[in-house]
Amino acid sequence: MRIILNLLILTVFLNSVDTKAQSSIQAIDSTKSISLLKRSIIPVTLISLGILANNSNFEKELQINLRNKVGNSYELRIDDFLQYAPIAEMYTADALGIKAKNHWFDQTKYLLISNLISSTITHSVKRITQKDRPNGSPYSFPSGHTTLAFTNAAVLFNEFYETAPVLAYSGYAFATTTGAFRMINNKHYLSDVLVGAGIGILVTELVYHFEPFKDFNPFKKKKNITFLPQISNDNYGFYFAYNL
Repeated sequence: MRIILNLLILTVFLNSVDTKAQSSIQAIDSTKSISLLKRSIIPVTLISLGILANNSNFEKELQINLRNKVGNSYELRIDDFLQYAPIAEMYTADALGIKAKNHWFDQTKYLLISNLISSTITHSVKRITQKDRPNGSPYSFPSGHTTLAFTNAAVLFNEFYETAPVLAYSGYAFATTTGAFRMINNKHYLSDVLVGAGIGILVTELVYHFEPFKDFNPFKKKKNITFLPQISNDNYGFYFAYNL
C-alpha cells in the first residue's frame, strides 16, 4: 500500500513539473511571437507605403525633382559597394572579438538563407510587375540593391543589438544610403526602394524567428578557424583558413 501511495505521489509530482515546463515553453513561444509581431511592423509598413506609392504621380515628380537638384547626368556608384558594408561590419566585429548572438557559421548560414529568400522574392516580383526604371531600363520594382542592403543590415542588427547597439544599427545607415543612391543615380523610384527595404527586413526577421537548420554547425567547437570577408573594386568573397 505504501509503495502504491509513493508511486501516486511521484506521478502527481512529475505531472506538475511537466505542466510547469510546458507553461514555460508556451510563455517563451508567446514572447517570441510578440517580438516577431513588433519587429514586423516597420517592414510591413514600408512595403505597404511602397505599394501605395508605386506608379503614382507623387513618386514620379519626386524623382524628377531629385534629378534636377543633383543634375541629370549625375551618377555615383557608391551604392554598388555600400550594400555589402553590413557584412563587412559583422565579420570584422567577429574578428575583433565583439560578442554576437551566434557563432560565425550560424551568422553565415542565416545571412545566406535570408539573402536567398529575399532576393528570390524581389526578382520574382520584378518579373511579374515589369516596371521600367526612371532611366528607361527594365525591372525596377522592387530594388534589388536595397533588398540586399537591408537584408544584410537586418542580419547585423539581429546579431549585435543586445551586445553592441551602435554597431547593430549602423548597418541600417549604410542600407538607407544605398537606397537613397539608387534614387539619386536614377535607377529606382521611391516605391522600389521602400518595398525592397521592407522585404529585406521582414524576411530576415522571419529567418531569425524560425532559425532554420539551427543545430547544423560543424565548426562550433573548433577554435582554429579564421573567416573574414574580402571586398575589392572588382571582387567580393571570403578568406577562410584552418590551422592544423
